[in-house]
Amino acid sequence: MTTMASESIIELDDLRRTFVVKAKAGLVRRTRREVHAVDGISARIDRGEAVGYIGANGAGKSTTIKMLTGILVPSSGRVRTCGFEPVPQRRRLAREIGVVFGQRSQLWWDLPLGESFDILAAIHQLSPADARPRIEQLIEGLELAAFLNTPVRQLSLGERMRGEVAAALVHRPRLLILDEPTIGLDMISKERLRQFLIAERADHGTTLLLTTHDMSDIERLCERVLVVDHGKLAYDGTLEGLSRRVALQRVLVVDLAEPQGPVHVPSASNIGSELNGARQSFSFAPDRTTAAAVLAEVSARAEIRDLTLTEPAIEDIVRTLYHRS
Repeated sequence: MTTMASESIIELDDLRRTFVVKAKAGLVRRTRREVHAVDGISARIDRGEAVGYIGANGAGKSTTIKMLTGILVPSSGRVRTCGFEPVPQRRRLAREIGVVFGQRSQLWWDLPLGESFDILAAIHQLSPADARPRIEQLIEGLELAAFLNTPVRQLSLGERMRGEVAAALVHRPRLLILDEPTIGLDMISKERLRQFLIAERADHGTTLLLTTHDMSDIERLCERVLVVDHGKLAYDGTLEGLSRRVALQRVLVVDLAEPQGPVHVPSASNIGSELNGARQSFSFAPDRTTAAAVLAEVSARAEIRDLTLTEPAIEDIVRTLYHRS
């Protein structure tokens, strides 16, 4: 296949997946109903794009990914991934994609982490001359050297997730699919993983499809957002466009060095005070100002000891977008 800047990596054309759910109705009779997990989604993702695929739980994200990777057969419509039909050409497709599921491991639980990489290189039929430099590159980029000899079951969650990402990239896939890759990680582990993914895309042109409930992941990694709700595509565009369309408030919570009365700043609203004024909360519109600007205004009026930033929940974004549509 010829590699071009406009090469299509994912094509979805009126994609649908319906499940039949059986339930008891009384002591004997059973009812059947159809659930439209994916309901007519059409989209195209080109080579090198980084796309966030977001929605509330049960919106159809995981079902879409399973059809993209050949795990599930569509009920109707068309799907092509890296130029292949996922189900009949699943073996060929496996050479072109890497997948990381936050709740499932592709590593060998009782083996040292480093041995998993060697096994995966052999599975993908990489020669030692190709495999070793690539594995060493991933070890350095994801800072894995300190625990290569540690059995996977003994790794912390952050260490294992970095190992999972490395495992998905050993064979240099054209498409990397990440399903909740930072779930349960601390802030340092999240940022380390994000920085690596940014560098990987810049160096190799890897296409990224990311599903997550952490909007910070989307902000740091993705230029485009697809929002799915009840199996339908509710939005396709930039994150900035989504913010303007939904306009949900962020909340900055600051702990002050000393209790004091409500602090008022021009760019945000003081929405609450706790601990006799030692903790105060400010809501602001992200399309009008930034957390850094609000923080600067507050710090000009009071000494700050600590802070947290609360993002709008994806469920709230989807709900607001759905009602406005």
